[in-house]
Formats: sequence, C-alpha cells, structure tokens
Amino acid sequence: MPHRVPLRKAAAGAIIAILAVLVLAADQFAKYLAIENLPPERVVPVLGDFLQLYLIRNPGAAFSLGEGVTWIFTIALAAVAVAIVWIAVTRLRSRAWAIVLGLLLGGVLGNLTDRLFREPGFAVGHVVDYISTPWMMPAIYNIADMFIVTMMIGVAIIVLVGVRFDGTREPRRGSDDAESETSDGSADTTEAGTGAAATRAPEPGDPAER
Repeated sequence: MPHRVPLRKAAAGAIIAILAVLVLAADQFAKYLAIENLPPERVVPVLGDFLQLYLIRNPGAAFSLGEGVTWIFTIALAAVAVAIVWIAVTRLRSRAWAIVLGLLLGGVLGNLTDRLFREPGFAVGHVVDYISTPWMMPAIYNIADMFIVTMMIGVAIIVLVGVRFDGTREPRRGSDDAESETSDGSADTTEAGTGAAATRAPEPGDPAER
C-alpha cells in the first residue's frame, strides 16, 4: 500500500489555522446566542432529559473545580495553544495530526477567549457553558469543550496507531522481528549449504582418488 506524501509545513499550518478559526467562530457565536436567548441558570429542555440548555458562567474547570484559581486555567490554555503552534511551525507534516491539532486548537482558543475577555476581568474571565446532558454527565459544557475532549481522544488514537508528526509511522515490532528471523534463517541456510559443499566426501573418479 503506497504511503501518502507528507504535507509541506505551510500546508499543515494552513490546515490547523483554518480549522482553529472555524471552531473558534462556531464556539463564540453559539455562546453569543446562548447569552442573548437563554435565562441564566434555568433548565430549557430541548430533547427531554437527553439534551438540555442551561446557561452558566464557569470560573473553574469541569465540575466547577478550581473556582478560586481561574488564572491557572488561563495559563494552561495559553500554554497548550503555544505548544500546538510551535509543533505546527517546526515539525508537523502529517495530515491526521494537522486535522486533530487544528480542531483542538480551536477548542482551546474558544475557552481561552472567554478567560481573557469576559467578566469579571482580563485573564480571570468566566467561561460560558450552556449544554447539559444529564444522562451522560453532570457537567455543563460548550462547543469548545466538546472539541477539546474529542480531539484529546483523537491524539491518543494517533499515538497508539504510531503516526509521527512528520507523517511517518512507527515500525511495528512484530514485522521487524519477522524480518529479522527471515534474514537469520536465510543466513543459516546459506552457511549450512556452504559447509555441506566444503565437507562433501570425494567421489570415485575424482582427481584426489587417483
């Protein structure tokens, strides 16, 4: 099976930038609609208990953890965004990595935008959450959260598959062992044949018998 040609760094960067902007725009637009149309902290059923809308402003992480240290989450989000950009600029040539990291960066930027520019102030802003699925989890979340979680799963899958940032794959241990055994077997066969030829007993009529 032929391997795909790795992306140029500029192409990988373009994929990441486009996907990140699309996710960021969708997240911020959805938050705008939620703020303008939903009553704060009141359940609005959409599909019964399967899907509800519930507008809150979250100063902490999931499940309201770390409400008093909002600035830490701001720094963490900024660090992830910088790391993704650095990888894109210096090392990335894989399509799969470009897609996953682009969508992940969009989710990170969506929540980072809230942390930086929403009330109560710069770097300590509260994230706007409005999606509730009580049957699945008690947390309230948003589009950015969805992309962050799903793309982190995507990162884990790509790592397990063995795709590198440059588009190549990690060699499989089993295939390497098989190739090694095959080459060793061929070498043993060759050596055995050579030894047999060298130790072959002289036949009648050979010059050595005369």
